[in-house]
Amino acid sequence: MTVTTFDPVSSVSLTASAQKYFASKLVKQPGKLIRLSTKESGCTGFSYVLDIVDTASGDDTVLEFGNVILAVDSHSVAMLKGTEIDLVREGVNEVVKFKNPNVVAECGCGESFSVS
Repeated sequence: MTVTTFDPVSSVSLTASAQKYFASKLVKQPGKLIRLSTKESGCTGFSYVLDIVDTASGDDTVLEFGNVILAVDSHSVAMLKGTEIDLVREGVNEVVKFKNPNVVAECGCGESFSVS
């Protein structure tokens, strides 16, 4: 697996709280990584998909954030360019949030998005 150097302008990034959250999930599953992709869904077009996987797919972009390895699906990388993944507290819940500069519309519930 080739690990790509982090480039904040063109790559996906993780905030410190997101790194800590994903690291806590991976510590129970040594050798695994987080994979980010998108799928057609919802009323505006796409939704984000986060999975814990054994390995990256052959043409994924692989990024390393400390002890968290993030594989970004090659078919999704263009629409995810510049996206920041954060973990935020909403009331008593913690929620993974995506700050994607490519999004031009989101559905009312925040579950799906479209890009230009």
